Amino acid sequence: MPAAEAEASLMANYSGPVCRFCRREGAKLYLKGERCYTPKCAIERRAFAPGMHGQARKRKTSDYGLQLRAKQKARRIYGLLEKQFRNYFNEATSEPGVTGLNLLRHLELRMDNVIYRLGLGASRKQARQLVTHRHFEINGRTVNIPSYELKPGDVLKVKPANGVIDVALEASKVRPVPSWLSFNGEDKTAKILARPDRHEMESGVEEQLIVEF
Repeated sequence: MPAAEAEASLMANYSGPVCRFCRREGAKLYLKGERCYTPKCAIERRAFAPGMHGQARKRKTSDYGLQLRAKQKARRIYGLLEKQFRNYFNEATSEPGVTGLNLLRHLELRMDNVIYRLGLGASRKQARQLVTHRHFEINGRTVNIPSYELKPGDVLKVKPANGVIDVALEASKVRPVPSWLSFNGEDKTAKILARPDRHEMESGVEEQLIVEF
């Protein structure tokens, strides 16, 4: 099995510790929710790559290596398989405008990411779980597909009497809701106000390197 396919398979079925992904990329990917904001975060305690050679002297990374790491980092941040990420990229290249910006907009408007951005999930992984467990409605219809892409004007609503969401909201107060979303905490409804601009999206993604890759 080629290395890329092997890693994609690992990401699809992986249920172990995810902090090693952050250490491999050398940056916080916020894969464990509120833990990432505490001194217990793996990057805070062990700021080197995982494995027996993690603390060895670093060699200079090639241009290809930098581009590969940028792509892998983005994939891990949004929790996507290799094929899913490739499909988004192909879609972005076929649209007018800047390919990198188009790609990020597709990723940001995924339902699981929107829920994470709203603070209704402590991490994207938890947000994905909440979607599959049918906790949300879009425009009055239950949607349980994490990759469902929202568009400006869509209204998202949390189903009534949902204690799970209340716990997630409490845990994610450290993250402000971006300006392209509005959220009403009283009735737990949100609206997509616009497509996000670059400064309102994930700052840790280097989209130009991904396009070059």
